[in-house]
Amino acid sequence: MKAYPSDRIRNVLLAGHGGTGKTTLAEALLNLSGRTNRVGRVEDGTTVLDFEDEEKQKGFSVSLATAPVEWEGYKVNLLDAPGYADFIGEVQAAMSVADLVVLVVGAVEGVEVQHEIIWQMAADLDLPRMVFVNKVDRERASVAQTVESLTDAFGSGIAPLHLPLGEEHDFAGVIDILANTALRYDDDAGVSEEAVPDELAAAAQEANTRTIEAIIETDEALMERYFGDEEIDTKELLGALGKGVAAGETFPVVIGSATRRIGLDRLLQLVCEAGPSPLDRPGMPTTDGARVEDGPGGAPAAYVYKNYADPFVGQISYFRVARGSVRPDIHLMNQRTGHDERLHQLFALVGKDHESVPEFAYGDLGAVAKLPDVQTGDSLADKSAPLELARPVPLEPVYAVAIACKTKGDEDKLANATHRAVEEDPAIRIERNPETHQTLLWGMGETHVQITLERMHRKFGVEIETAEPQVAYRETATTASEFEGKHKKQSGGRGQFGVAHVRLEPLPRGEGYEFVDKVVGGSIPRQFIPAVDKGIQEAMARGPLAGFPVVDVRLIVDDGKAHSVDSDEHSFKMAGSLALRGAMAAGHPVLLEPIGRIEVLVPDALAGDVTGDLNSRRGRLQGMESVPGGRQLIRAMVPMAEVHRYSIDLRSMTSGRGSFSLTFDHYDEIPPHLTDKIVAAAKEDDA
Repeated sequence: MKAYPSDRIRNVLLAGHGGTGKTTLAEALLNLSGRTNRVGRVEDGTTVLDFEDEEKQKGFSVSLATAPVEWEGYKVNLLDAPGYADFIGEVQAAMSVADLVVLVVGAVEGVEVQHEIIWQMAADLDLPRMVFVNKVDRERASVAQTVESLTDAFGSGIAPLHLPLGEEHDFAGVIDILANTALRYDDDAGVSEEAVPDELAAAAQEANTRTIEAIIETDEALMERYFGDEEIDTKELLGALGKGVAAGETFPVVIGSATRRIGLDRLLQLVCEAGPSPLDRPGMPTTDGARVEDGPGGAPAAYVYKNYADPFVGQISYFRVARGSVRPDIHLMNQRTGHDERLHQLFALVGKDHESVPEFAYGDLGAVAKLPDVQTGDSLADKSAPLELARPVPLEPVYAVAIACKTKGDEDKLANATHRAVEEDPAIRIERNPETHQTLLWGMGETHVQITLERMHRKFGVEIETAEPQVAYRETATTASEFEGKHKKQSGGRGQFGVAHVRLEPLPRGEGYEFVDKVVGGSIPRQFIPAVDKGIQEAMARGPLAGFPVVDVRLIVDDGKAHSVDSDEHSFKMAGSLALRGAMAAGHPVLLEPIGRIEVLVPDALAGDVTGDLNSRRGRLQGMESVPGGRQLIRAMVPMAEVHRYSIDLRSMTSGRGSFSLTFDHYDEIPPHLTDKIVAAAKEDDA
């Protein structure tokens, strides 16, 4: 593939709700441009972009894929992102390097949940947006209703550029509203231009007026000419449209069918003529809050937005040129590690296939292999001109499973697999819980975690067992008590002897453990007091109820006995341990559970359902407040044991419109009826 200058590059993210045909659209665009000789099908696993085994088996995208389309002197870098909520991290990665988002919407379903989420993500980043209404040839498809749903969801900036020529299965082409012509598509004859049919002329004229007025709102000079009855040609309108798109004020809508290749040339033409190039966009953000200013003419620099572990090539790093231009064999310094990295052969990725490129200009997207020390989010820059680019704020994972090797001795395999999984997908997090001794794999949902486990098995050959994460319960005493721990052992030679009398006092929640020495008169020699403390702390690791750690207690040692020959540190450590166990048993012990602070963001209409559900989970409502966009922010305290599957349940309850964050807050006493169940389960596990 040849190199392209920056003004001829378009970086386009195809995004939308699952099932709207994003990957099919990308495949059709590749075919239309001559890049491929067929249109692969997602359903039968023959696509260029959905090349991973998991995607072929499940019939939907789970990873971000890229492919360049060459069209009439332009290079359009397509970024095909998954549409399912579990893989929103891939969308975030794509948005960090895209200059334009094309929202793919189905003409039957209209605007869906994920469209709203993606639109807001793009708006937060000031990314220009367009809309492609797909599947106009389907039964019950309605362009008018889809445009209405777009306007209701995203405002008056929605600007339709097409009307359908024919409906549902008779859909045969589009009416270009700005040019006031009809374009008919035929599998054999290609595209033909004709006059707008008489029965559609009035609707086309009305749409022409409405769309032109929406476009010229961003250009005062054009507005004056238009309302002065001066005719504005299509080229000028497209120029004004491009300004509105770049400013995030106008959102053009084109229609078509990816499977029948109707309207796809119009989409590419619009992207090339009205979509922004890297030169039209601000420079990439840096870690100090600024923007790269000397982008096209500066020293070479690149940002790595994704890594992929290819089983044959090794690690492949996807990058965007953030400054200057990048050529094969260039040396750039990794700003995180300080290591020199030589970028050998550079290539464009068409799914998993590589095409060598002699140079990547400013703003272009490329890939390079065999940089094992480079991580997602790393900045690579010329040694003489350091540049550290901002990483996207990591998404907070919401669902976890405990993982372990099925086969002993595979720990190294598992460690390598988890490391690579996190490197490929920053939305994955691996965490070792020191209390439950479980390794937790966190992700954005059940499907996300399951796909990750399947990849780890396929790529690294590790057999993994999963289980629900254990809850880190605690035990404490509720009343003051005292006990004398006595350790005495005689076995023929020197014996063991130590006695420690302790008083136990409950502490407020969160205070932990306090040891107080009040021994007087030398009843316990000074050198053995630390041993009593150590014995108590070791015994606190397993409480008397269910074997959970003991917390929030003060232990006062005030008396004891020693033997001049048989007493030693071990004897008093044992005495301290026995004293703690006896005092806890007499102190009316209870179980404590971790309580989380949860914040749930939902549409107003669903707030009642969500608060009711939180109440059923033993949650305690802390407050609610209205936030922009017709939503409620619900704050509550809820037991962590009740929200393990909350991401799944909330998504079901709100049809994907709800989101939440959860952080540990404190420990609190468990109701007695639940304590009995937990104690019984613990005893069964120990049996």
